[in-house]
Formats: sequence, structure tokens, C-alpha cells
Amino acid sequence: MGIGMRRALSFTAIVLGFFMALLDTTIINIALPEMTRQFGGSVSQVSWVMNGYNLAFAVFILTASRLADQFGRKKVFLIGVGMFTLSSLLAGLSTSLGMLILFRVIQGLAGAIIVPVTIPLSTTTFPKEMHGLIIGIWGAVSGVAAASGPALGGILTQKLSWEWIFFVNVPLGLLSIGLTAMFIQESRDDSAGRSIDYGGMLGITGGMFCITYALIKVQDYGWSSRPFLGLMVAGVLFVVFFFLTQSKGKEPMLPLSLLKIRAFNSTSVSMIVLGAALMNISLLTSFYLTRVMGVSELKAGLVLSTMALGSIASSAVSGPLSAKYGSSLFAAAGMVLVGGATYSMSGLEADSTLGAVMLRLAATGFGVGLSMPPVMSSAIRVVPEDKVGIASGVTNMAKALGSVLGVAIIVTVLQHNTTRELSAANSAGTEAGAGVIRQQQAAVDAFSQTYKFAGYLLLPGIGAALFSDECRQRRSSSVHVQ
Repeated sequence: MGIGMRRALSFTAIVLGFFMALLDTTIINIALPEMTRQFGGSVSQVSWVMNGYNLAFAVFILTASRLADQFGRKKVFLIGVGMFTLSSLLAGLSTSLGMLILFRVIQGLAGAIIVPVTIPLSTTTFPKEMHGLIIGIWGAVSGVAAASGPALGGILTQKLSWEWIFFVNVPLGLLSIGLTAMFIQESRDDSAGRSIDYGGMLGITGGMFCITYALIKVQDYGWSSRPFLGLMVAGVLFVVFFFLTQSKGKEPMLPLSLLKIRAFNSTSVSMIVLGAALMNISLLTSFYLTRVMGVSELKAGLVLSTMALGSIASSAVSGPLSAKYGSSLFAAAGMVLVGGATYSMSGLEADSTLGAVMLRLAATGFGVGLSMPPVMSSAIRVVPEDKVGIASGVTNMAKALGSVLGVAIIVTVLQHNTTRELSAANSAGTEAGAGVIRQQQAAVDAFSQTYKFAGYLLLPGIGAALFSDECRQRRSSSVHVQ
């Protein structure tokens, strides 16, 4: 078998695992009502089928990156895909809500193992001159997985049953395991040592758990409540402890010298903003389509998948071009396009055509594909070669944190705008026909203002993207990192 075919089969194995893990962050959402009908429970309880996955994913991702660098990326990837495949099967066979949530948490842990390892596995499989193209494809797959989740979830739930949302992962996972075992070579960070940084693991895991859990529960607790503030303070203390262990440890999981690289810090900020932007546009538009425009959940999922088309069109191009000409301008242009497309959603009305929505979503996806692969490419280009694994973990953790933060902020803003607009509409009069029209317009106005706010949230990302690359050659892998 030729080397080109072996590389293609290796990358197929990587992409299958990566696609499954990211797909399951969004595929479940549209099936939650069906799960509620089968298992019962409150909306808050059922929401942990989604939240449990996202929480476990965000909490474990950096630790998984470090363990892969230390003990072998192929080995850890196989463990992650195996865990994901088995937990998917068991999730589909669940007989209670508690069982389903448990296996979703295990899925999230497995996803946290899989996602950050895919970049270093890809870069060690292909020569350096192909890294831009490979990361472009990686970005396209990322966009397709996130954007196609609602549509695929809706189709599987309607045509088969919600269990098939999980069962579909089993053949994909088995194929990924087989191809990985046969064609992927083992790799690791030889400078990482073999001792486990227990203090660092405790600090980053505790910090991410407290902060992520607080943001997930903020709608129940309130931004100024004691539980929320207590969790945030605890999270900050854990993070401080993490950095103390990293500065004192002989073999820290996160070499602090990476944080002295301005471009690397800028890529992390950019990924936080992109993660928030992707989640905000998906969440707001799904609610707008179903609650304001009266579209079915299945059709809403299909409309949202338009973002994937835009992302595919730009990702495969932006990756290799940014590797040749630099990432910052591509990333900043993509951020501007995402922000502008999000802001333009504020011009929608209740009777707007689906075509108008899809055009805006396609532009958003094009912007995401224009910015995400260059940002990820820069994150691994500006660090020493042997630190690609942990750099991938940091940027993916930033994206996951951005997604949770984006939901917390945008839901609060939408609720505030909705309450204010409905109050103004109700105080304007109570005539039966006019009242219904005013309330519908109030909902449109509330979403319009929230879309504008979501667009403004991209501004920090534009600034960060402009500094997300360095006009110098990659530092040699022989550079010593403390």
C-alpha cells in the first residue's frame, strides 16, 4: 500500500472519531422532548442529558491532552474512541433518565480525550507542507459536525427513534478503531516526561468544573446569587492553584512559557469568542425559527445546517492559504463576517422567508470556516513542535468554555429583552387582536436586540484575531520549555 493511501486511511480514522465527538454536542438537543415523554422528569432534569456531556467535555480536555503527550497519542485516542463507542451503545439502551445522563457524562469524557488528540495525530501523519490543508479539512469537519447535528438528530428521531442518535456512533467508532490500529503510528512529546502532574490535574479540573457548572446553572441561580458567585470564586481559586503548581512543578502539564507567546494567547481568546459565536447563532436562530416563525423542529434543524455549507466552502481554502500567507487577516476577516451576519439577523421579521434566514446562516458559516482553521493552524505553528498536543488542548478547551459562556450570556440577554418588550406591549393596550400582534412584534424586537448584542460580542475576537499569528518561523522543537 502506498504512503498516500496509508495517510488517507489514517486521516479517515482521525476524522471519524473527531466527527462523532463534536456531532454529539448538538445532535441531542432536538430529541430532548422525546426523551422527556419516555422517561418523564422536569425540563431542568432532562437538560442534563446535554449539560452532562458539555460539562465533562470542558473539564477533562486539557488533562487528556497532557496524558496523550506523555503516554502516546494513538493509545489515548484508541481509549477515547472505545469509550465513546461503548457509552453510545449503552446510552441508546438506557432504561432510565439517570442511566442516560451517566452514559452521556462518560461520552463527554471520551470526547474530551478524542478531540484535542486529533490535531497532533494529524500533524505527525502528514508532512509540514500539508499541515495547512489538513487543518483546513479539520475545520470543515468541525463546522459540518456542529451545524449538521440538529438536522441529523431530527431526521433520526423522526424516522427511527431517539436511541438511533447514539446507535449511529457504534459502526463509525468501530471503523475508526480498526483504521487507527492498522494505519496510525504512535507519537508522543518526548520532553513531557512520564510523571503525572496530579496537582495540575486537580487545579485545572476543579477550576473548569466550578466555572462551567456555574455558567450552566446561572439561569437557575442568578448572576448575583450566592451559589453562582461561590462557584465562580472556587473556580478562580482552583485556577490560581493550577498556575502555582505549574510554576513550581518540575514537569508541569502546561509549560507556562507558552503563555509568553502573544500569538498563542490571541488564538485562545479568538477560540473563546468563536465558540460563543457559534453557540449563540445556533441557539438564537433555533428559537426564532420555532417560536417566532412557527417552523417545525425538524425543518429548523435543516435550516440551521446551512451554516455547514458555508463552512465547508471556506475551510478547505482558508487553511492552506493562511499557512502560506499568515493567519491573522483571514481570522479577522472571518470574525468580521460572522459578526456582521449575526447582526444582520436582527433585520428578520416574523414573516421573513426561510431563504433570508439561510442566506445569513450561510454567511455565518463562511465566516467561521474563514477564521477557525487559520486560528487553529496558528496555535500549533507558533509553539514548539513538541508542544502541539498541549496547545491543541488549550485551544479546544477555550472553544468549549466559550460555548458555555456564550449560552449563559445570550440566554440572560434574551430573557431580559423579552421581558422588557412584552411588558411594553402589554402596557400599550389589551384589545384582543391588536394584543396578539403586539406580543408577536415584541418577541421579534427582543430577538432583534439580542442578535445585535451577539454581533457586538465578536468585536473582542476581531482584535484578538489580528494578533493571532507571528511573522517568524516556527520555533525549533529543540527549544527547551520549562
